[in-house]
Amino acid sequence: MNTLAAPDVAAEIGRWLGYLGAERRMSPKTLEAYARDVGQFLDFLTQHLGGAPSLKALATLSPADVRAFMAARRSEGLSSRSLMRVMAGTRSFARFLERNGKGKVGALSAVRAPKIGKTLPKPLAIAAAKRISDTDLRDGEAREPWVIARDAAVLGLLYGSGLRISEALSLKRKDFSKRDAITVTGKGNKTRMVPVLRQVAKLVADYVALCPIDLPADGALFVGTRGGPLSPRIVQLAMATLRGALGLPDTATPHALRHSFATHLLARGGDLRAIQELLGHASLSTTQIYTAVDSERLLEVYTSAHPRA
Repeated sequence: MNTLAAPDVAAEIGRWLGYLGAERRMSPKTLEAYARDVGQFLDFLTQHLGGAPSLKALATLSPADVRAFMAARRSEGLSSRSLMRVMAGTRSFARFLERNGKGKVGALSAVRAPKIGKTLPKPLAIAAAKRISDTDLRDGEAREPWVIARDAAVLGLLYGSGLRISEALSLKRKDFSKRDAITVTGKGNKTRMVPVLRQVAKLVADYVALCPIDLPADGALFVGTRGGPLSPRIVQLAMATLRGALGLPDTATPHALRHSFATHLLARGGDLRAIQELLGHASLSTTQIYTAVDSERLLEVYTSAHPRA
C-alpha cells in the first residue's frame, strides 16, 4: 500500500490484513479492496490534519472529520454504494484496533453509513433462460465450434447450478469426475456442493470433447483460445451476443442467470434455506431478496390477468 501512514498505523494495517486473510479467509482481491479503502481514508486525513495520523490521532477523530471525508469522496463522484463499501472497510480496521487494545476510533461508529436504494435483481423469463445454452442460437457465428460449446457450458452452469462467474471459471477439470454434482469454492474460500443437471453435464462433456487444448486434471476446465484460464469478459461478451439473438434487455447479464436460478426455484416452491445453501449465501437475509422478486412477479401477473384489475 502506497499510503503515507504513520509507522504504528502501517504496522497495524499489516496485522489486520493478515488476520482477514488467515482467519476470515478473504480473497486477495477483497484484501486489496479493503487496503485501498483504508488507504483513501488515511490519505484524506493526512491532508485534513496536516500530517499522517498516528493511532493516537485516530482515537481523537471527531464525527466532523469523518463527515468531511465522506463529503470529499462524494464531491469526487463516488456513489453511495461505493462510499458504503469504503466505510465498511475503514470500520473493519477500526474494530480490529479496538479488539487488540490499540485504541477506539469512535468517530467512525458515530457517523451513519450512506443510504442506498434497494435494487431488486432482474431475472430472465424461464423460456429465455432455458434457451441461453442452445448452441443453435450461435449458427452463423465466425467462431470455432469448441468455443461456442465452451460458452454454452459456462452459461449453462450459471443458470443450471446458480454459480457466480468466478466460481464457474475457477473449476478444475477434475471437478467433473462426478457428473451429477460438483464442489464449488465461493466467497471467503467456502466450499459447497451443488447439483449439475444432466443437460448441463452434457454441455460440459461436449465442450471437453471438442476442445483442441489439453485440459489436465489439475488445470482450468474452461480455457481461452490461447490455452490460459477463460476471462470473465469473454463470458460477458458471449451473453451480450445472445441478448441480441433473443431480444433481451441489457439487464440480461451472466449474473442475471444466477438470479434467475434462485427466482425460478422459489417460484416452483423451492425452500428458501435450501436455495441459500445452493447459492452459498452466508446470511439468509441475502437470499430473502428473491422473495421480493417473486412477489413482484406475482403482482404483475395479477394486475395483468385479473378481470377486475
